[in-house]
Amino acid sequence: MFWTDCRFEPAPAWEGLRPLFAALRDAWSQGDRAAALAADEAIHAEGLSLVPSTDEAPITDFLIRIEGNKARFRR
Repeated sequence: MFWTDCRFEPAPAWEGLRPLFAALRDAWSQGDRAAALAADEAIHAEGLSLVPSTDEAPITDFLIRIEGNKARFRR
């Protein structure tokens, strides 16, 4: 699977999700694979979707990393 880089534009709900992504980033930076996988699962459990800027359907099954205004995801 390849990662796709894209621009991230937060919606109002982002502030409630930010701690999950911070936990994910911290876990990977500390080399704690178990905590990183748990954070990925917690993010997935939120039922998020990616909405392409094109007419494509929203993406609902993915892994995602967000840092500032940049995101990386893979299906």
